[in-house]
Amino acid sequence: MVKRQTLIFGALTLAFALLMSLPWLVPHVGWLALVGFLPLLILERLATEYKVKHFWWWHYGAFVLWNAATTWWVGGATVGGAVFAILANALQMSVVFGAFRWVKRRTRGVLPYVFLAAAWIAWERYYLTVAEISWPWLVLGNAFADTTGLIQWYEILGTLGGSLWVWVSNLSLFGLMVALSDGRVANWNAKARVAALGGTLLALFGPMVWSAFEKPEPSEPTLKVVIGQPNYDPYEKFQSLSRADQDKRYLALIEQADWTSDEPTLVLAPETFTSRVFTDRVLEHETFLRFQQFLRKHPQATFLYGASTIERLFSYARPHDCAYDLGQEADGKHLWALTHNSAFVTDTAGVYQMYHKSKLVVGTELTPYPKVFIPLENLLGGNLMAKDVGQKEISCLTMKSPNGNLPIGTAICYESVYGEFCTGYVRKGAQLLAVITNDAWWGNTPGYRQHLNYSRLRAIETRRWVARCANTGISAFISPDGKIVDRTPWWEPALLEGRVGLSTEQTFFVRYGDVVGRTSVFLFLLLLAAALFRGSTRKQ
Repeated sequence: MVKRQTLIFGALTLAFALLMSLPWLVPHVGWLALVGFLPLLILERLATEYKVKHFWWWHYGAFVLWNAATTWWVGGATVGGAVFAILANALQMSVVFGAFRWVKRRTRGVLPYVFLAAAWIAWERYYLTVAEISWPWLVLGNAFADTTGLIQWYEILGTLGGSLWVWVSNLSLFGLMVALSDGRVANWNAKARVAALGGTLLALFGPMVWSAFEKPEPSEPTLKVVIGQPNYDPYEKFQSLSRADQDKRYLALIEQADWTSDEPTLVLAPETFTSRVFTDRVLEHETFLRFQQFLRKHPQATFLYGASTIERLFSYARPHDCAYDLGQEADGKHLWALTHNSAFVTDTAGVYQMYHKSKLVVGTELTPYPKVFIPLENLLGGNLMAKDVGQKEISCLTMKSPNGNLPIGTAICYESVYGEFCTGYVRKGAQLLAVITNDAWWGNTPGYRQHLNYSRLRAIETRRWVARCANTGISAFISPDGKIVDRTPWWEPALLEGRVGLSTEQTFFVRYGDVVGRTSVFLFLLLLAAALFRGSTRKQ
Protein backbone atom coordinates (compact mmCIF):
# COMPACT_ATOMS: atom_id res chain seq x y z
CA MET A 1 0.00 0.00 0.00
CA VAL A 2 2.79 2.41 0.93
CA LYS A 3 4.68 1.55 -2.27
CA ARG A 4 1.55 2.08 -4.41
CA GLN A 5 0.86 5.39 -2.68
CA THR A 6 4.43 6.51 -3.28
CA LEU A 7 4.14 5.64 -6.98
CA ILE A 8 0.90 7.59 -7.31
CA PHE A 9 2.33 10.59 -5.47
CA GLY A 10 5.50 10.47 -7.57
CA ALA A 11 3.51 10.31 -10.83
CA LEU A 12 1.36 13.29 -9.83
CA THR A 13 4.45 15.26 -8.79
CA LEU A 14 6.12 14.61 -12.13
CA ALA A 15 2.91 15.41 -14.04
CA PHE A 16 2.67 18.78 -12.29
CA ALA A 17 6.32 19.63 -12.99
CA LEU A 18 5.95 18.63 -16.65
CA LEU A 19 2.71 20.50 -17.32
CA MET A 20 3.94 23.68 -15.64
CA SER A 21 7.37 23.60 -17.29
CA LEU A 22 6.32 23.11 -20.90
CA PRO A 23 4.84 26.63 -21.35
CA TRP A 24 8.30 28.07 -20.63
CA LEU A 25 10.14 25.54 -22.80
CA VAL A 26 7.93 24.77 -25.83
CA PRO A 27 6.39 27.41 -28.12
CA HIS A 28 2.62 27.94 -28.23
CA VAL A 29 1.63 25.67 -25.33
CA GLY A 30 0.93 28.31 -22.68
CA TRP A 31 -2.60 26.93 -22.36
CA LEU A 32 -1.17 23.91 -20.50
CA ALA A 33 -0.85 26.14 -17.43
CA LEU A 34 -4.66 26.22 -17.32
CA VAL A 35 -4.59 22.57 -16.22
CA GLY A 36 -1.05 22.41 -14.85
CA PHE A 37 -1.94 22.69 -11.17
CA LEU A 38 -4.51 19.86 -11.29
CA PRO A 39 -1.99 17.09 -10.43
CA LEU A 40 -0.77 19.06 -7.42
CA LEU A 41 -4.31 19.79 -6.19
CA ILE A 42 -5.22 16.11 -6.59
CA LEU A 43 -2.03 15.16 -4.75
CA GLU A 44 -2.93 17.47 -1.87
CA ARG A 45 -6.46 16.06 -1.67
CA LEU A 46 -5.14 12.49 -1.51
CA ALA A 47 -2.61 13.47 1.15
CA THR A 48 -5.41 14.95 3.25
CA GLU A 49 -7.60 11.85 2.88
CA TYR A 50 -4.74 9.46 3.70
CA LYS A 51 -3.48 11.73 6.51
CA VAL A 52 0.01 11.65 5.02
CA LYS A 53 2.70 12.97 7.33
CA HIS A 54 5.48 15.26 6.15
CA PHE A 55 3.56 16.06 2.97
CA TRP A 56 5.51 19.32 2.78
CA TRP A 57 8.39 17.45 1.12
CA TRP A 58 6.14 16.35 -1.71
CA HIS A 59 4.91 19.78 -2.71
CA TYR A 60 8.33 21.33 -2.11
CA GLY A 61 9.85 18.68 -4.35
CA ALA A 62 7.24 19.42 -7.02
CA PHE A 63 8.11 23.12 -6.97
CA VAL A 64 11.84 22.38 -7.06
CA LEU A 65 11.37 20.22 -10.16
CA TRP A 66 9.32 22.96 -11.87
CA ASN A 67 11.88 25.64 -11.05
CA ALA A 68 14.81 23.47 -12.06
CA ALA A 69 13.27 22.41 -15.38
CA THR A 70 12.54 25.99 -16.43
CA THR A 71 15.40 28.05 -14.97
CA TRP A 72 18.38 25.66 -14.77
CA TRP A 73 20.10 27.79 -17.42
CA VAL A 74 20.94 30.44 -14.78
CA GLY A 75 23.80 28.10 -13.92
CA GLY A 76 25.48 29.15 -17.16
CA ALA A 77 26.32 32.45 -15.45
CA THR A 78 26.50 31.34 -11.81
CA VAL A 79 26.02 27.80 -10.52
CA GLY A 80 25.60 28.95 -6.93
CA GLY A 81 23.09 31.58 -7.98
CA ALA A 82 21.10 28.99 -9.93
CA VAL A 83 20.95 26.58 -6.99
CA PHE A 84 19.90 29.37 -4.66
CA ALA A 85 17.27 30.72 -7.08
CA ILE A 86 15.74 27.29 -7.64
CA LEU A 87 15.65 26.21 -4.00
CA ALA A 88 14.65 29.61 -2.57
CA ASN A 89 11.93 30.27 -5.13
CA ALA A 90 10.51 26.79 -4.64
CA LEU A 91 10.61 27.33 -0.89
CA GLN A 92 8.49 30.47 -1.18
CA MET A 93 5.99 28.63 -3.37
CA SER A 94 5.80 25.90 -0.75
CA VAL A 95 5.23 28.44 2.01
CA VAL A 96 2.23 29.78 0.08
CA PHE A 97 0.94 26.25 -0.51
CA GLY A 98 1.55 25.32 3.12
CA ALA A 99 -0.42 28.40 4.22
CA PHE A 100 -3.28 27.18 2.03
CA ARG A 101 -3.26 23.81 3.79
CA TRP A 102 -3.23 25.57 7.17
CA VAL A 103 -6.23 27.71 6.17
CA LYS A 104 -7.95 24.59 4.85
CA ARG A 105 -7.90 23.11 8.37
CA ARG A 106 -9.66 26.21 9.73
CA THR A 107 -12.22 26.95 7.04
CA ARG A 108 -14.40 24.93 4.75
CA GLY A 109 -15.80 24.90 1.23
CA VAL A 110 -14.18 27.02 -1.45
CA LEU A 111 -12.60 29.58 0.90
CA PRO A 112 -9.24 27.78 1.27
CA TYR A 113 -8.93 27.60 -2.51
CA VAL A 114 -9.82 31.26 -2.92
CA PHE A 115 -7.16 31.94 -0.30
CA LEU A 116 -4.63 29.89 -2.30
CA ALA A 117 -5.19 31.90 -5.48
CA ALA A 118 -5.18 35.24 -3.65
CA ALA A 119 -2.09 34.40 -1.59
CA TRP A 120 -0.17 33.19 -4.63
CA ILE A 121 -0.94 36.31 -6.69
CA ALA A 122 -0.24 38.56 -3.69
CA TRP A 123 3.18 36.90 -3.38
CA GLU A 124 3.80 37.47 -7.11
CA ARG A 125 2.89 41.14 -6.71
CA TYR A 126 5.31 41.41 -3.80
CA TYR A 127 8.02 39.94 -6.04
CA LEU A 128 7.20 42.43 -8.79
CA THR A 129 7.13 45.55 -6.63
CA VAL A 130 8.91 45.85 -3.27
CA ALA A 131 10.94 42.66 -2.75
CA GLU A 132 14.70 43.17 -2.79
CA ILE A 133 15.27 39.46 -3.39
CA SER A 134 13.11 39.31 -6.48
CA TRP A 135 12.99 36.50 -9.04
CA PRO A 136 9.63 36.81 -10.83
CA TRP A 137 10.60 34.65 -13.82
CA LEU A 138 7.90 32.07 -13.09
CA VAL A 139 5.01 34.44 -12.45
CA LEU A 140 2.10 32.35 -13.72
CA GLY A 141 0.96 34.97 -16.22
CA ASN A 142 4.34 34.63 -17.95
CA ALA A 143 3.29 31.16 -19.10
CA PHE A 144 1.52 32.79 -22.07
CA ALA A 145 4.54 34.82 -23.22
CA ASP A 146 4.82 32.66 -26.36
CA THR A 147 1.05 32.22 -26.74
CA THR A 148 0.15 35.90 -27.03
CA GLY A 149 -2.95 35.34 -29.16
CA LEU A 150 -4.76 34.25 -25.99
CA ILE A 151 -3.88 37.27 -23.83
CA GLN A 152 -4.57 40.47 -25.73
CA TRP A 153 -6.55 41.56 -22.66
CA TYR A 154 -3.25 42.00 -20.77
CA GLU A 155 -3.62 45.64 -21.85
CA ILE A 156 -6.32 45.78 -19.15
CA LEU A 157 -5.34 43.27 -16.45
CA GLY A 158 -1.61 42.82 -17.05
CA THR A 159 0.45 39.70 -16.39
CA LEU A 160 -1.12 38.99 -13.00
CA GLY A 161 -4.43 38.85 -14.83
CA GLY A 162 -2.91 35.81 -16.53
CA SER A 163 -2.02 34.39 -13.10
CA LEU A 164 -5.65 34.85 -12.09
CA TRP A 165 -6.77 33.01 -15.23
CA VAL A 166 -4.46 30.10 -14.42
CA TRP A 167 -5.90 29.77 -10.92
CA VAL A 168 -9.55 30.21 -11.88
CA SER A 169 -9.25 27.58 -14.62
CA ASN A 170 -7.40 25.04 -12.47
CA LEU A 171 -9.66 25.50 -9.46
CA SER A 172 -12.86 25.35 -11.57
CA LEU A 173 -11.78 22.09 -13.18
CA PHE A 174 -10.64 20.69 -9.83
CA GLY A 175 -13.94 21.58 -8.18
CA LEU A 176 -15.88 19.85 -10.96
CA MET A 177 -13.64 16.77 -10.70
CA VAL A 178 -14.14 16.58 -6.93
CA ALA A 179 -17.92 16.91 -7.30
CA LEU A 180 -17.92 14.08 -9.85
CA SER A 181 -15.69 11.82 -7.74
CA ASP A 182 -17.79 12.43 -4.61
CA GLY A 183 -21.01 11.67 -6.46
CA ARG A 184 -22.48 15.09 -5.61
CA VAL A 185 -23.21 15.85 -9.26
CA ALA A 186 -25.88 13.12 -9.26
CA ASN A 187 -27.83 15.08 -6.63
CA TRP A 188 -27.72 18.35 -8.57
CA ASN A 189 -30.66 19.51 -10.61
CA ALA A 190 -30.31 20.38 -14.29
CA LYS A 191 -29.73 24.09 -13.63
CA ALA A 192 -26.92 23.37 -11.18
CA ARG A 193 -25.23 21.01 -13.63
CA VAL A 194 -25.47 23.52 -16.47
CA ALA A 195 -24.16 26.28 -14.19
CA ALA A 196 -21.18 24.17 -13.05
CA LEU A 197 -20.27 23.07 -16.55
CA GLY A 198 -20.92 26.51 -18.03
CA GLY A 199 -18.86 28.22 -15.34
CA THR A 200 -15.91 25.89 -15.93
CA LEU A 201 -16.06 26.39 -19.71
CA LEU A 202 -16.29 30.15 -19.18
CA ALA A 203 -13.23 30.08 -16.92
CA LEU A 204 -11.25 28.15 -19.52
CA PHE A 205 -12.36 29.72 -22.78
CA GLY A 206 -13.85 33.09 -21.82
CA PRO A 207 -10.50 34.93 -21.79
CA MET A 208 -9.62 33.36 -25.14
CA VAL A 209 -12.79 34.77 -26.71
CA TRP A 210 -12.17 38.11 -24.98
CA SER A 211 -8.68 38.19 -26.46
CA ALA A 212 -10.07 37.90 -29.97
CA PHE A 213 -11.89 41.23 -29.54
CA GLU A 214 -8.95 43.15 -28.06
CA LYS A 215 -6.94 44.67 -30.88
CA PRO A 216 -4.42 47.54 -30.72
CA GLU A 217 -5.02 50.70 -32.70
CA PRO A 218 -2.70 51.29 -35.68
CA SER A 219 0.37 53.28 -34.64
CA GLU A 220 1.05 56.55 -36.45
CA PRO A 221 3.47 58.11 -37.15
CA THR A 222 6.43 55.75 -37.50
CA LEU A 223 10.16 55.89 -36.82
CA LYS A 224 13.07 54.22 -38.61
CA VAL A 225 15.18 52.05 -36.28
CA VAL A 226 18.49 50.31 -36.92
CA ILE A 227 19.59 47.58 -34.52
CA GLY A 228 23.19 46.39 -34.42
CA GLN A 229 23.82 42.99 -32.87
CA PRO A 230 27.63 42.90 -32.43
CA ASN A 231 27.81 39.34 -31.06
CA TYR A 232 30.66 39.73 -28.57
CA ASP A 233 31.26 36.84 -26.17
CA PRO A 234 30.93 38.59 -22.79
CA TYR A 235 33.48 36.28 -21.21
CA GLU A 236 36.12 37.24 -23.76
CA LYS A 237 35.30 40.71 -25.10
CA PHE A 238 37.50 42.55 -22.59
CA GLN A 239 40.37 40.08 -23.00
CA SER A 240 40.72 39.27 -26.70
CA LEU A 241 39.21 42.42 -28.22
CA SER A 242 40.14 46.01 -27.43
CA ARG A 243 37.59 48.74 -26.89
CA ALA A 244 38.67 50.38 -30.15
CA ASP A 245 38.22 47.14 -32.12
CA GLN A 246 34.78 46.53 -30.60
CA ASP A 247 33.59 50.03 -31.51
CA LYS A 248 34.99 49.82 -35.05
CA ARG A 249 33.41 46.42 -35.70
CA TYR A 250 30.04 47.63 -34.45
CA LEU A 251 30.16 50.85 -36.51
CA ALA A 252 31.17 48.87 -39.60
CA LEU A 253 28.06 46.75 -39.03
CA ILE A 254 25.84 49.82 -38.67
CA GLU A 255 27.38 51.39 -41.78
CA GLN A 256 25.74 48.61 -43.82
CA ALA A 257 22.28 50.05 -43.11
CA ASP A 258 20.46 52.16 -45.69
CA TRP A 259 21.55 55.76 -45.06
CA THR A 260 20.23 57.25 -48.32
CA SER A 261 17.30 58.92 -46.54
CA ASP A 262 17.79 61.88 -44.24
CA GLU A 263 14.86 60.93 -41.98
CA PRO A 264 15.58 60.66 -38.21
CA THR A 265 16.88 57.18 -37.37
CA LEU A 266 17.31 55.57 -33.97
CA VAL A 267 20.37 53.31 -33.75
CA LEU A 268 20.51 50.75 -30.93
CA ALA A 269 23.50 49.05 -29.34
CA PRO A 270 23.12 46.46 -26.54
CA GLU A 271 23.42 46.61 -22.77
CA THR A 272 26.95 47.32 -21.44
CA PHE A 273 28.15 47.84 -25.00
CA THR A 274 30.97 49.97 -23.63
CA SER A 275 32.59 50.18 -20.18
CA ARG A 276 34.44 52.31 -17.65
CA VAL A 277 32.53 55.46 -18.55
CA PHE A 278 33.01 58.07 -15.84
CA THR A 279 29.76 59.98 -15.62
CA ASP A 280 31.57 63.31 -15.28
CA ARG A 281 33.72 62.63 -18.36
CA VAL A 282 31.29 61.09 -20.87
CA LEU A 283 32.26 63.60 -23.57
CA GLU A 284 35.86 62.37 -23.34
CA HIS A 285 35.10 58.64 -23.55
CA GLU A 286 36.48 56.89 -26.61
CA THR A 287 33.20 55.21 -27.61
CA PHE A 288 31.34 58.51 -27.39
CA LEU A 289 33.98 60.17 -29.60
CA ARG A 290 33.81 57.40 -32.21
CA PHE A 291 30.02 57.65 -32.29
CA GLN A 292 30.38 61.40 -32.85
CA GLN A 293 32.61 60.72 -35.84
CA PHE A 294 29.93 58.45 -37.28
CA LEU A 295 27.23 61.06 -36.60
CA ARG A 296 29.10 63.72 -38.50
CA LYS A 297 28.81 61.44 -41.52
CA HIS A 298 25.18 60.46 -40.79
CA PRO A 299 23.62 63.40 -38.89
CA GLN A 300 20.12 61.91 -39.13
CA ALA A 301 21.12 59.18 -36.64
CA THR A 302 20.69 59.10 -32.87
CA PHE A 303 22.55 56.46 -30.85
CA LEU A 304 21.03 54.66 -27.86
CA TYR A 305 23.57 52.35 -26.25
CA GLY A 306 24.40 50.62 -22.98
CA ALA A 307 27.42 51.33 -20.79
CA SER A 308 28.97 50.33 -17.50
CA THR A 309 29.43 53.68 -15.77
CA ILE A 310 31.29 55.00 -12.75
CA GLU A 311 30.03 57.95 -10.72
CA ARG A 312 32.76 59.66 -8.67
CA LEU A 313 31.95 61.29 -5.34
CA PHE A 314 34.15 63.20 -2.88
CA SER A 315 33.19 62.71 0.74
CA TYR A 316 34.72 62.41 4.20
CA ALA A 317 32.78 59.20 4.83
CA ARG A 318 31.26 56.53 2.60
CA PRO A 319 28.26 58.29 1.03
CA HIS A 320 26.42 55.08 0.14
CA ASP A 321 26.55 51.35 0.96
CA CYS A 322 27.50 50.70 -2.67
CA ALA A 323 30.39 53.20 -2.78
CA TYR A 324 33.94 51.99 -3.45
CA ASP A 325 36.94 53.87 -2.05
CA LEU A 326 39.21 54.81 -4.96
CA GLY A 327 42.00 55.77 -2.56
CA GLN A 328 42.47 59.38 -3.67
CA GLU A 329 41.97 62.49 -1.59
CA ALA A 330 41.11 66.13 -2.26
CA ASP A 331 40.92 68.66 0.59
CA GLY A 332 40.92 65.77 3.04
CA LYS A 333 37.99 64.05 1.31
CA HIS A 334 38.13 60.54 -0.08
CA LEU A 335 37.21 59.78 -3.67
CA TRP A 336 34.44 57.23 -3.77
CA ALA A 337 32.80 55.53 -6.76
CA LEU A 338 29.31 54.27 -7.50
CA THR A 339 28.86 51.86 -10.39
CA HIS A 340 25.82 51.81 -12.65
CA ASN A 341 24.41 49.82 -15.53
CA SER A 342 23.41 52.70 -17.78
CA ALA A 343 21.97 53.74 -21.12
CA PHE A 344 22.99 56.78 -23.13
CA VAL A 345 21.43 58.73 -25.96
CA THR A 346 23.55 60.99 -28.12
CA ASP A 347 23.10 62.70 -31.49
CA THR A 348 25.04 64.95 -33.79
CA ALA A 349 24.67 67.89 -31.40
CA GLY A 350 27.40 66.29 -29.30
CA VAL A 351 25.41 66.13 -26.06
CA TYR A 352 24.06 63.13 -24.19
CA GLN A 353 21.33 61.90 -21.86
CA MET A 354 21.81 59.16 -19.31
CA TYR A 355 19.58 56.63 -17.55
CA HIS A 356 20.68 54.18 -14.83
CA LYS A 357 19.15 50.72 -14.58
CA SER A 358 16.70 50.57 -11.65
CA LYS A 359 15.68 46.90 -11.40
CA LEU A 360 18.92 45.15 -10.52
CA VAL A 361 19.82 41.45 -10.65
CA VAL A 362 20.28 40.04 -7.16
CA GLY A 363 23.80 38.78 -6.54
CA THR A 364 25.51 40.11 -9.66
CA GLU A 365 24.28 43.73 -9.51
CA LEU A 366 22.62 44.04 -6.13
CA THR A 367 23.32 42.87 -2.61
CA PRO A 368 19.86 42.75 -1.01
CA TYR A 369 19.36 44.08 2.49
CA PRO A 370 23.00 45.27 2.70
CA LYS A 371 22.77 46.12 6.40
CA VAL A 372 22.21 42.40 7.03
CA PHE A 373 24.14 40.53 4.32
CA ILE A 374 27.30 42.67 4.13
CA PRO A 375 28.21 42.38 7.87
CA LEU A 376 27.27 38.69 7.77
CA GLU A 377 29.54 37.99 4.82
CA ASN A 378 32.37 40.01 6.28
CA LEU A 379 31.96 38.17 9.59
CA LEU A 380 32.44 34.90 7.71
CA GLY A 381 35.70 36.15 6.23
CA GLY A 382 34.46 37.60 2.95
CA ASN A 383 34.69 41.13 1.68
CA LEU A 384 31.22 41.69 0.32
CA MET A 385 30.00 45.09 -0.78
CA ALA A 386 26.72 46.18 -2.28
CA LYS A 387 27.47 46.09 -5.99
CA ASP A 388 25.37 48.70 -7.71
CA VAL A 389 22.87 51.44 -7.20
CA GLY A 390 19.96 52.11 -9.48
CA GLN A 391 18.10 55.21 -10.45
CA LYS A 392 15.35 55.88 -7.91
CA GLU A 393 12.85 57.57 -10.23
CA ILE A 394 12.13 56.18 -13.67
CA SER A 395 12.77 58.46 -16.65
CA CYS A 396 12.73 58.40 -20.44
CA LEU A 397 15.52 59.12 -22.86
CA THR A 398 14.60 61.37 -25.78
CA MET A 399 15.66 61.87 -29.38
CA LYS A 400 14.97 64.77 -31.68
CA SER A 401 12.33 64.32 -34.37
CA PRO A 402 10.42 66.62 -36.75
CA ASN A 403 7.59 66.71 -34.17
CA GLY A 404 9.86 67.68 -31.27
CA ASN A 405 11.51 65.52 -28.62
CA LEU A 406 10.50 61.87 -28.84
CA PRO A 407 10.47 60.07 -25.43
CA ILE A 408 11.78 56.49 -25.46
CA GLY A 409 11.26 54.09 -22.57
CA THR A 410 14.52 52.18 -22.25
CA ALA A 411 14.37 48.95 -20.26
CA ILE A 412 17.84 47.60 -19.50
CA CYS A 413 17.86 43.78 -19.51
CA TYR A 414 16.13 42.52 -16.33
CA GLU A 415 13.83 45.55 -16.19
CA SER A 416 11.83 44.16 -19.12
CA VAL A 417 10.57 41.35 -16.84
CA TYR A 418 8.60 43.82 -14.67
CA GLY A 419 5.30 44.76 -16.28
CA GLU A 420 4.01 47.48 -13.99
CA PHE A 421 7.50 48.96 -13.78
CA CYS A 422 7.61 49.33 -17.58
CA THR A 423 4.28 51.16 -17.57
CA GLY A 424 6.17 53.92 -15.76
CA TYR A 425 7.97 54.76 -19.01
CA VAL A 426 4.65 55.21 -20.78
CA ARG A 427 3.27 57.38 -18.01
CA LYS A 428 6.41 59.51 -18.46
CA GLY A 429 5.45 59.91 -22.13
CA ALA A 430 7.31 57.07 -23.89
CA GLN A 431 5.95 56.58 -27.40
CA LEU A 432 7.91 53.37 -27.95
CA LEU A 433 9.90 50.95 -25.79
CA ALA A 434 13.51 49.96 -26.33
CA VAL A 435 15.01 46.93 -24.60
CA ILE A 436 18.80 46.67 -24.54
CA THR A 437 20.20 43.46 -23.10
CA ASN A 438 23.04 40.95 -23.04
CA ASP A 439 21.66 37.42 -22.76
CA ALA A 440 24.91 35.70 -23.75
CA TRP A 441 25.84 34.81 -20.18
CA TRP A 442 23.50 31.81 -20.29
CA GLY A 443 24.62 30.35 -23.62
CA ASN A 444 22.27 28.64 -26.05
CA THR A 445 19.61 27.74 -23.47
CA PRO A 446 15.91 28.52 -22.98
CA GLY A 447 16.88 31.62 -20.95
CA TYR A 448 17.34 34.07 -23.80
CA ARG A 449 14.18 32.85 -25.55
CA GLN A 450 12.11 33.30 -22.40
CA HIS A 451 13.58 36.77 -21.90
CA LEU A 452 12.70 37.72 -25.48
CA ASN A 453 9.11 36.58 -24.99
CA TYR A 454 8.67 38.71 -21.88
CA SER A 455 9.19 41.77 -24.09
CA ARG A 456 6.13 40.59 -26.02
CA LEU A 457 4.10 40.86 -22.82
CA ARG A 458 5.33 44.43 -22.28
CA ALA A 459 4.23 45.30 -25.82
CA ILE A 460 0.68 44.08 -25.14
CA GLU A 461 0.38 45.67 -21.69
CA THR A 462 1.47 49.08 -22.95
CA ARG A 463 0.40 48.74 -26.62
CA ARG A 464 3.78 50.04 -27.64
CA TRP A 465 6.17 48.86 -30.31
CA VAL A 466 9.30 47.30 -28.81
CA ALA A 467 12.72 47.55 -30.44
CA ARG A 468 14.94 44.98 -28.74
CA CYS A 469 18.73 44.95 -29.11
CA ALA A 470 20.64 41.98 -27.67
CA ASN A 471 24.40 41.53 -27.80
CA THR A 472 24.25 37.99 -29.20
CA GLY A 473 20.51 37.77 -29.89
CA ILE A 474 17.68 37.64 -30.11
CA SER A 475 17.20 41.22 -31.36
CA ALA A 476 13.73 41.94 -32.67
CA PHE A 477 10.93 44.30 -33.59
CA ILE A 478 7.76 43.49 -31.65
CA SER A 479 4.38 45.00 -32.54
CA PRO A 480 1.81 46.18 -29.94
CA ASP A 481 -0.08 42.87 -30.18
CA GLY A 482 3.04 40.98 -29.07
CA LYS A 483 3.97 39.58 -32.49
CA ILE A 484 7.64 39.37 -33.47
CA VAL A 485 7.68 41.22 -36.78
CA ASP A 486 11.37 40.68 -37.51
CA ARG A 487 14.24 39.10 -35.61
CA THR A 488 17.92 38.21 -35.79
CA PRO A 489 19.53 34.78 -35.42
CA TRP A 490 21.23 33.67 -32.23
CA TRP A 491 24.98 34.13 -31.75
CA GLU A 492 25.66 35.81 -35.09
CA PRO A 493 26.57 39.41 -35.92
CA ALA A 494 23.42 40.86 -37.43
CA LEU A 495 21.85 44.09 -38.62
CA LEU A 496 18.13 44.70 -38.33
CA GLU A 497 16.37 47.62 -40.01
CA GLY A 498 12.71 48.44 -39.71
CA ARG A 499 10.01 50.90 -38.83
CA VAL A 500 8.20 51.04 -35.51
CA GLY A 501 4.97 52.82 -34.75
CA LEU A 502 4.70 55.61 -32.20
CA SER A 503 1.78 56.11 -29.84
CA THR A 504 0.67 58.48 -27.10
CA GLU A 505 -2.38 56.44 -26.03
CA GLN A 506 -2.43 54.81 -22.60
CA THR A 507 -3.98 51.40 -21.88
CA PHE A 508 -6.11 50.67 -18.84
CA PHE A 509 -3.16 48.80 -17.32
CA VAL A 510 -0.88 51.81 -17.82
CA ARG A 511 -3.39 54.26 -16.34
CA TYR A 512 -4.58 52.22 -13.36
CA GLY A 513 -1.81 49.72 -12.78
CA ASP A 514 -2.06 46.20 -11.43
CA VAL A 515 -5.68 46.00 -10.26
CA VAL A 516 -5.56 42.19 -10.00
CA GLY A 517 -2.47 42.25 -7.79
CA ARG A 518 -3.78 44.93 -5.44
CA THR A 519 -7.15 43.18 -5.11
CA SER A 520 -5.42 39.87 -4.39
CA VAL A 521 -3.33 41.42 -1.62
CA PHE A 522 -6.49 42.78 0.01
CA LEU A 523 -8.32 39.46 -0.34
CA PHE A 524 -5.33 37.50 0.97
CA LEU A 525 -5.12 39.66 4.12
CA LEU A 526 -8.88 39.46 4.63
CA LEU A 527 -9.02 35.66 4.36
CA LEU A 528 -5.90 35.26 6.50
CA ALA A 529 -7.51 37.36 9.22
CA ALA A 530 -10.71 35.30 8.91
CA ALA A 531 -8.76 32.04 9.30
CA LEU A 532 -6.90 33.37 12.34
CA PHE A 533 -10.10 34.63 13.95
CA ARG A 534 -11.99 31.44 13.24
CA GLY A 535 -9.17 29.37 14.69
CA SER A 536 -9.16 31.43 17.89
CA THR A 537 -12.95 31.21 18.32
CA ARG A 538 -12.86 27.44 17.91
CA LYS A 539 -10.35 27.14 20.75
CA GLN A 540 -12.73 29.10 22.99
